[in-house]
Amino acid sequence: MSIDLGADLQTISASVPVVWNDDWAIRWLQAGPDGWPAPTDADWDLFRLCEIGRRARLAGSIDKLMALEHLQGFTPLPHQVRTAERVVRELRGRAILADEVGLGKTIEAGLILKEYMLRGLARKVLILVPASLVLQWTRELNEKFRIGCVAQRNEWTWTQHDVVVASLDTAKREPHRSIVLATDWDFVIVDEAHKLKNPKTKNWQFVNAIPNKFMLLLTATPMQNDLRELHTLVTLLRPGHLGSGREFAETHMVTSREAKDAEKLRASVSTLMIRNRRMDGGATLPPRHVQVVGLDLSPEERALYEAVQHFLREEYELRKAAHGSMLPLITLQREICSSPYAAMVTLEKMHKRTKREETRARIEALLDLASKIQRYTKVEAVLRMLRDIPDKCIVFTEYRATQDFLLYMLKRSGISAVPFRGGFGRGKKDWMKDLFQRRVQVLVATESGGEGINLQFCRYMINFDLPWNPMRLEQRIGRIHRLGQEREVYVYHLAIRNTIESHIVQLLEEKIRMFEAVIGELDHILGDGGALLRELEADILEAAMTAENDTDLRQRLDAAGQRFMDRLTQSNRRPSRSQGGPA
Repeated sequence: MSIDLGADLQTISASVPVVWNDDWAIRWLQAGPDGWPAPTDADWDLFRLCEIGRRARLAGSIDKLMALEHLQGFTPLPHQVRTAERVVRELRGRAILADEVGLGKTIEAGLILKEYMLRGLARKVLILVPASLVLQWTRELNEKFRIGCVAQRNEWTWTQHDVVVASLDTAKREPHRSIVLATDWDFVIVDEAHKLKNPKTKNWQFVNAIPNKFMLLLTATPMQNDLRELHTLVTLLRPGHLGSGREFAETHMVTSREAKDAEKLRASVSTLMIRNRRMDGGATLPPRHVQVVGLDLSPEERALYEAVQHFLREEYELRKAAHGSMLPLITLQREICSSPYAAMVTLEKMHKRTKREETRARIEALLDLASKIQRYTKVEAVLRMLRDIPDKCIVFTEYRATQDFLLYMLKRSGISAVPFRGGFGRGKKDWMKDLFQRRVQVLVATESGGEGINLQFCRYMINFDLPWNPMRLEQRIGRIHRLGQEREVYVYHLAIRNTIESHIVQLLEEKIRMFEAVIGELDHILGDGGALLRELEADILEAAMTAENDTDLRQRLDAAGQRFMDRLTQSNRRPSRSQGGPA
């Protein structure tokens, strides 16, 4: 019998006859000295061919997913089933799952993995996720898919267990790295795969070196700032599919953010990428209600705010003339709308670094103003709201200093709360999430809480301060307004009147139509959403630093919002997207 073992599975399936009953064959091959005669080399070859044929037929007969009969306690949504079927039927187990935030990429990956395990095509499985999601993945695979997996704990876990969930940061470090790279993995899954967008990083190089037969990359944003990021992810799955880096640039790129032929590139990528969007009817979520809570600063807080604004404008002109970094100014502009405590951190850093005595004296005056504040308007508002909210609530802030102050004030007021932030290890993040779910009323999270974790058991959110990037705000809301949420969701944005913050809120709501329309369009795969957002942030800073008064600031921000919409409209003048290809 002559069979090309390098052929595709369907060809092998048609070539290999069914000659053995699997159970009988396995008993015969495992027989001891007192059993049947030991198999010859020819027997082993025949058994190997039959096993390949059996697996090939299983892989080819997928009119219905086998995994659907082995789930526990839930029913996947239609778009999740369609995604799994397409990965098994057409994409041969190598795909980018790029659904929008909250549509269940983890469920899709679990379905696909379960299918391959049931068909005998995957036994040794590696799942790499952010440290804060290790326990979440382990629980979901065990409880929903009956996949016996373990969270990586030590260097023996890799070899002692077949299905291992681990953090990418741990796996890439020795002694773990050598063990992982020396193991023949059948299936590799990488969550939050946008962290692999740069081929020069250790993350990408490590994942690229992992032996694997099948691979899934999960990310809601496979491309953010540069078309080459898309090429980088595709190369992990199918090297050469889009050519070398130079060939890709010559064939597909006008600039880093503009494709020569978007439809051609979309067609090429669609053989590896699946994207479901809310607007395509992929899922029905409960209503969400968004309310802006307008607040007025106390006299002391207003004096500090105005003094900081005056300082920022003068520093802006000085740095602009000297081509200096604007980052500290952007940070301080945002922090002064968050809390005096957050602003003081940046002011103290600027005081240490500046050599100009005049600037140091002005910073010292600002710090003195901040230290005299007795009432904190935003904190008082949060305390009032939490007393009226009859359930758990997540409070988001961008700044660690604000988070610490909030936790202190909540404790003083007798409101139970726990923190969640990027500096926590995996175990502590899991602990904080469990405490929030089971015991305490409030989770105070910094931006790291806006990515990855599922908090569907909570339906209230207070945004203590707002990011200037609408996508990050949507990501926050997606922690509670996602698949699995069965109740209406309430989101509150705190905004201080007559500050840049109040104008930012209006910009997000009125001009960008953030909550119901624009987010679905901003999240480009073959677009330049990242560039648009950077230009928007630059426009906001320019307006804040150069406006003569509040009315002028509002007009400038209105104009910035309109420019953003014009750019977005121009960017969207492309062929319509399909579910099977990039969005």
